[in-house]
Amino acid sequence: MNKRLDAVTFGEPMAMFYANETGPLDEAMSFSKALAGAESNVAAGLSRLEHKVGYVTKLGEDSFGSFILKALNKEGIDTSSVTFSSENPTGILIKSKVTAGDPKVEYFRKHSAASTLGLADFDESYFASAGHLHVTGISSAISRECREFSIHAMEFMKRSGKTVSLDPNLRPSLWPDTKTMVETINDLATRCDWFLPGLGESRILTGLTAPEEIASFYLNQGVSLVVIKLGPEGSYYKSSDSEGFMPGFKVDQVVDTVGAGDGFAVGVISALLEKLPVAEAVRRGNAIGALAVMSPGDMDGLPTREMLEQFMKAGAV
Repeated sequence: MNKRLDAVTFGEPMAMFYANETGPLDEAMSFSKALAGAESNVAAGLSRLEHKVGYVTKLGEDSFGSFILKALNKEGIDTSSVTFSSENPTGILIKSKVTAGDPKVEYFRKHSAASTLGLADFDESYFASAGHLHVTGISSAISRECREFSIHAMEFMKRSGKTVSLDPNLRPSLWPDTKTMVETINDLATRCDWFLPGLGESRILTGLTAPEEIASFYLNQGVSLVVIKLGPEGSYYKSSDSEGFMPGFKVDQVVDTVGAGDGFAVGVISALLEKLPVAEAVRRGNAIGALAVMSPGDMDGLPTREMLEQFMKAGAV
């Protein structure tokens, strides 16, 4: 009998090596190691806010896979459905250190163990034990098998009366072309309840520019709630019975923008799972997104509940 989970997610966690000194990546000589991956970021963030969360993936039977499993367990994430492949390696990435702007990131994930996650790996009882499923568009980009797994998981959870969130996490370099990316993500969006795109992503996906129009486009496709990230300005949200703009939180210094969207997803999802009003969920998303950009690693800014409450009490700008 599986333990009851508040949420479950799946995808490709990677071992990340990030440069310890600023400058071009090819000149960096010293690196630190950490866990990376959009879905593992969300899982860790939910776990730090005391939600029971499970993560489904495949890892290689190598030192990186062992490192990732230990890192997930350290975060309190349930890993009972993590499996290992003796034929495919664990994916890794390297990231530069910058003082301004986005860091350069290079991925080494082709033919990774996680990319072989397919329908045969779907454990119905494990997913049924969770109340919510979080999905990112990255999983559908890395392989046909993962795309089939994504669709199957979303359909299963919807049929089971569970909620499903989707963050498009557009990664054009992982897709054969923009048309395929747009069609696939928009198809996934029709299978979710809560859609969490960035404004730039939304414009690529719909060809529309105004947040209100973009939200209406997806609500008409059957999505229950659309929350559009507007960067430092905040977020816009719309559902069948609520609509509004939520300003962002003051950021002292932007250190690293990677992981901000995942932090935002943690805030929105955790608050909605706690049955808070949509406006409060979006405000919490803005808060964790702000904390994320003020921290160097993908996960460093993900707060505990006490840290989050202290930060939110400081107020929004």
